[in-house]
Amino acid sequence: MKHQISGSKLGRSAPQRNALRRNLLKALFEHERIKTTAAKAKFVRSDAEKLITLAKRGNKANATDTPQARARYVSAQRLAAARLNDPAIVHKLFTTIAPRFEKRPGGYTRILKLGARLGDAAEEVLLEMVEE
Repeated sequence: MKHQISGSKLGRSAPQRNALRRNLLKALFEHERIKTTAAKAKFVRSDAEKLITLAKRGNKANATDTPQARARYVSAQRLAAARLNDPAIVHKLFTTIAPRFEKRPGGYTRILKLGARLGDAAEEVLLEMVEE
């Protein structure tokens, strides 16, 4: 029985899941739209939402010009960099993606169903950033 087990394993070991999560997040932030399976999209969606919220809070702290605010901004960038491992994607997240969602309280991504894949009948979806 699956009592009190959170999250999906996706048939992978922990390092493989972390690599998959990192690669899907980087692809989503780079292209702002990815085609993947429904299970992988649901697996990555919450992490993407949390990273955008982190970037929004970092940018909001950076708007006030105090040393504490600058420290919060740098801390937010470091946390995002630890999860993404790509400075270019972190820069895009903080400079273009987060400001676009400043007035939005949440729900930055959407999942659109595309149907079953021909090879193995896996449910394919389009995970994309919501346009403002």
